[in-house]
Amino acid sequence: MTGGNVGEVANHGSARKLATQGDVFLAADVGGTHARIGLVSQHPDGQRPVTVLQYHRYACADWPSLTAVLKDFVDQLDRSVHVHRCAVASAGYVLGDAIVNDNLPWPVSIRDIRDSLGIDQLAVINDFEAVAYATQFLAQADTTPVIETTAAPAVGPVLVMGPGTGLGSAVLLPGHPRATVLATEAGQIALAPGNEREIEILRYLARDRAYVSFEHALSGPGLLNLYRAICDLSKQAPTLTVPSQVTQAALDRSDAAAVEALDVFCSLLGSFVGDLVLLYGARGGVFLAGGILPQIRDVLLASNFRQRFFNKGVMRAFLQQVPVRLMEHGQLGVIGAAGLYLDGQHPSLGENAAPT
Repeated sequence: MTGGNVGEVANHGSARKLATQGDVFLAADVGGTHARIGLVSQHPDGQRPVTVLQYHRYACADWPSLTAVLKDFVDQLDRSVHVHRCAVASAGYVLGDAIVNDNLPWPVSIRDIRDSLGIDQLAVINDFEAVAYATQFLAQADTTPVIETTAAPAVGPVLVMGPGTGLGSAVLLPGHPRATVLATEAGQIALAPGNEREIEILRYLARDRAYVSFEHALSGPGLLNLYRAICDLSKQAPTLTVPSQVTQAALDRSDAAAVEALDVFCSLLGSFVGDLVLLYGARGGVFLAGGILPQIRDVLLASNFRQRFFNKGVMRAFLQQVPVRLMEHGQLGVIGAAGLYLDGQHPSLGENAAPT
């Protein structure tokens, strides 16, 4: 898959030339695990929003703040490149000076970013809203089919969702002259089990929380929750302590509880995606994203995802017309954040503007 390579990467010379025209700016896609930063410029042909001139992915845990990440990226640019605008895609929401998101490893101060980097305009955009926007520019070859259909492609809402540090979801709504994106908190919908084993797991998860959402199962921390629940129900002591260990143990089939946890994960995902397609009328299709699914692609394709996706009673025939494809996250969040900013769909938090 090459979905993460949407956009063009130019050299310092191109960036220097564009910088003299004053049309370059920063676009960032910030998650709980990685921060993806790009220097971008509006694309001249209008077929896609931006050209990605330079790009780098940072491990958030290695840095003390988002400001430090952005400053390091800017320090690597050619000295003739000056940026005064930035679009940041992140889960959470803006409250006063802060981007509020429990999944980020550090607090994010809008004022600190502006003051430290000399940013005059800063737009904050939902991370999956940005990814959803960027799917307009994906070629089919950039994705892997999970569910294919024989029906002609339909025009309609497109669902984009995926598990990572959290569980993100957004809906692309086709329109003219431009599409719009509906940001959602679908990951906070109450977890709905589909069989007796999943009911037992739900009971386990509900022991220490008043509300169990799909995100409590369909995310990195959620996979660890499933593993611990299965260990408890199987009366065995858990030996794996982080989500990546559960994933690896399931892939190499070295731990039975991890194998079952990943199987339950894929099954619940199929049910949840089917529910969201019905909820949003997403006849335009589904893109699965996030940091986990590309790592477990072969398991996902061989799992009960497909059966659970279709298991919606009288709506099965509708769902059989909806294609589901898997994509790499890559640069999509950067491209989408920049595109939404250029479209004016998100107000900038300028130097003298009070964040709202």
